[in-house]
Amino acid sequence: MKTDDLIAALAADRMPAAAAFSRTLVGAITLAIVVAAVAFMSTLGPRADLAAAAVTPRFLFKVLVTLTVVAAALPLLWRLGRPDALVGNRWPLAVAPLLVGAGVLVELMLVPAAEWQRTAVGSNAVLCLTAIPLLAVVPLAVLLAALRRGATTRPSLAGAMAGLLASGIAAVFYAFHCFDDSPLFVVIWYSLGMGFVTLVAAVLGERLLRW
Repeated sequence: MKTDDLIAALAADRMPAAAAFSRTLVGAITLAIVVAAVAFMSTLGPRADLAAAAVTPRFLFKVLVTLTVVAAALPLLWRLGRPDALVGNRWPLAVAPLLVGAGVLVELMLVPAAEWQRTAVGSNAVLCLTAIPLLAVVPLAVLLAALRRGATTRPSLAGAMAGLLASGIAAVFYAFHCFDDSPLFVVIWYSLGMGFVTLVAAVLGERLLRW
């Protein structure tokens, strides 16, 4: 077989595999969201004053930050699951930290210094640290299982992105239960919860996704 014919044959074989993996990942992401939603509604549920809170800037900002994490992790995970795809720009990962950093600066200007510690600690710190990882457990398992159907060449990074996406999905739902809307609370406790899941997922990815 000539070299050109071999290349054409390999490319033809790769296209169905890539399409199959894309369908698998779409199904996994959909299932991850559904599972997180069911777990959230059957355990925590939305906060009692959601209707009033939903029109406040701090609550909307909190939800925006968590959604930004999901939006940044999703395309990177999509590309990392395929050996022929470049990771590309990672700058979207910086959007959520920049947003919450700006929110913290505004909060520090608006809230008296005597209130900073109370606002940062909030009333649900322990719940936040446990709820986000727990809500992310099954979504993470689903995403890692989908990645095993692919052929990532960066297992640790792919695992980390699966963890970031799973914890981001969990954080979006948890935000609707959490009564602490301050960016000071979000930057500390949400970050710790999502960071823990991402770190664990990176370790799992290195072990489970390697060829």
